[in-house]
Amino acid sequence: MPFLSEKAASAVSTGTGGGYLNPSKIQSGSSVRFALLEDAPLEYYEIWGEATDGSVKPFRFATEPTPDDIQVEFGDDYKRRLNYEGTAPDPAKFGISVPVFNHDTNSVQVLAITQKSINRELDAISQMEDYANLLEWDFVLDKQGNGLNTEYSLRAVPRKKGTNTVIEEAWSEAKKSGFDIQRLMTGGNPFKSE
Repeated sequence: MPFLSEKAASAVSTGTGGGYLNPSKIQSGSSVRFALLEDAPLEYYEIWGEATDGSVKPFRFATEPTPDDIQVEFGDDYKRRLNYEGTAPDPAKFGISVPVFNHDTNSVQVLAITQKSINRELDAISQMEDYANLLEWDFVLDKQGNGLNTEYSLRAVPRKKGTNTVIEEAWSEAKKSGFDIQRLMTGGNPFKSE
């Protein structure tokens, strides 16, 4: 008999704590299964700022930001993080966020993707006639490797049997509690108004 419950084992293996499902937090060799809850993602450009105390915060822009746009948003409280090599400011990355039902945690989360390979795969799937309604399918996101050697794969799979009602109830409850993904654009919490 396993020491950890199925839910706890899933949380430990996939790194999907809290309300966010971040592909980079998935452990190498693991996968996560989810269902999209909306068919149009929130699109933005993201830059991470670092405060003087070392804390970091994402800043999102509706269009690709200029250096002046970034400075206005950062103010005096944040500076731009350096790239992976530490040689220049980290560039703005195109990203999407979409509410999903994470089958591993049985909860509504925000899937935030800035990885180009995942965005390309999701877009390619969406353009196939068989997947005309993305909300009827589940998706499995796999991760292999770490750092610069990370590879992701995404595939559509039939909806997990018996989960439609659970998904609908969880999504309905999240919306009733005030879920609004647009709050991400101002650094707010999409799960509740502040």
